[in-house]
Amino acid sequence: MPSLRTLLPQVRACRLCEAMLPHGPRPVVQISRAATILIAGQAPGRRVHESGIPFNDPSGDRLREWMGVDRDIFYNDKIIALLPMGFCYPGTGDNGDLPPRPECAPAWRATLLANLPKLQLTIVIGQYAQAYHLKSTKQSVTDAVRAWKTYWPEQIPLPHPSPRNQMWVKKNPWFTKDVLPALRKRVREVI
Repeated sequence: MPSLRTLLPQVRACRLCEAMLPHGPRPVVQISRAATILIAGQAPGRRVHESGIPFNDPSGDRLREWMGVDRDIFYNDKIIALLPMGFCYPGTGDNGDLPPRPECAPAWRATLLANLPKLQLTIVIGQYAQAYHLKSTKQSVTDAVRAWKTYWPEQIPLPHPSPRNQMWVKKNPWFTKDVLPALRKRVREVI
């Protein structure tokens, strides 16, 4: 198995789907063999593409709030690994950001995940990450999040923390009442 020392330069230099990326490739990941928490997201947004810092946007602010962690903990790769399903910003479509490029996960994901021997919690955000990590291709995000105890305590599915999902959070008060306190408690245990 290739080590992270070998893999990370290759990931950061990846040009696998360059022709399909309207803003060019800029793989954004955070990983260390010491990480105990994995955040499996979708793909970087425009702001993250520009800064090169994962979840460095309002979605990240909200996710950190949901987890009950500050930026110092969140960006400590010895605690938290950040591996979206697609490492580059896929661009924007009619209804927001496009889905992660399908080439990325088969090329990199299994080898990178194999380099996380201390992993205790995977936070699985959105439909593409849930399809991969939870094997729930036919389950809606709402149904996966509602069934969070099925995956507990090793995994927890979440909706995307985008401010665009504020209505989802309001329509599903059980999420704030039940899921977020359990998530915060588990994050504290693992840290």
